[in-house]
Amino acid sequence: MDFRKVAVLGGGLLGGSLALALLERSSQASVALWARRGETVGLARSRGIEGATTDMAQAVAGADLVVLSTPVGAMATVLLAAQTAGLSPDALVTDVGSVKVTPHAVLAPLLARTGGRFIGSHPMAGSELGGIAAADAGLFAGAACLLTDDALVGDPWTGRLQEFWQELGCRTAWMTGPGHDALVARISHFPHLIASAAAQVALEVAGDGKFGGGGLRDTTRVAGGDPAMWAEIVTENREALIPVVARGIARMSEMLAMLEAGDLEAVRRWLDEAKELRDASLAERSNDFT
Repeated sequence: MDFRKVAVLGGGLLGGSLALALLERSSQASVALWARRGETVGLARSRGIEGATTDMAQAVAGADLVVLSTPVGAMATVLLAAQTAGLSPDALVTDVGSVKVTPHAVLAPLLARTGGRFIGSHPMAGSELGGIAAADAGLFAGAACLLTDDALVGDPWTGRLQEFWQELGCRTAWMTGPGHDALVARISHFPHLIASAAAQVALEVAGDGKFGGGGLRDTTRVAGGDPAMWAEIVTENREALIPVVARGIARMSEMLAMLEAGDLEAVRRWLDEAKELRDASLAERSNDFT
């Protein structure tokens, strides 16, 4: 681990899991976890994160890597608080947000005033559960981590950050902020909306869920995520997400037309295309990105 001290700012699922993973995998780096609420800090310490604190100055003191693990809308406020509390301008700042255009646009200028640097990170790891109580040291093992360097920070910082995530078990890939947001609109944000729509339709009659099988459970699982968090994510990424949702509506309209026509062969081809795409994707998943 090529960082002496990592300060994780935010005590939710990802922040807590990151702190636990660092403590488990790195014997050299010091780990601090800042959270706004004392209750969260108490839970973090009970999980073995001794560096948990509500004191921002204590959290960032000596940190050479700072990971913003808050909602994207709160990142600028938290970064400003860290800077006021003594964040070193030599520290590398990254995040774990689900969108990247906004963090680059907002955070990089704040850091530029002090000579600091920002590189975006998005570990594609999570759960329908939330909070420090659900934190899991193994959350990042095998997960994709998408990295963005729109500010052209470059090496050695890009290499150090990539190695950081790889040490935690992630498969890494580099892309631009706009490219990232377009990708996750299709592979993450749209599937979440589909799961929520499936829950609204399939479970609209109270009690019917008890008759469902694994397919219903698997299809609607992510709809159990934090609505406030996901509302912010999809709204923040609406520019990339709107055309994806439109394509989804068009595909379901095709299915509706085929069902109304009773066209069995057309339905089979529609479903076959989806199966082939999914099977090919699962085969690709076994390949490393780097």
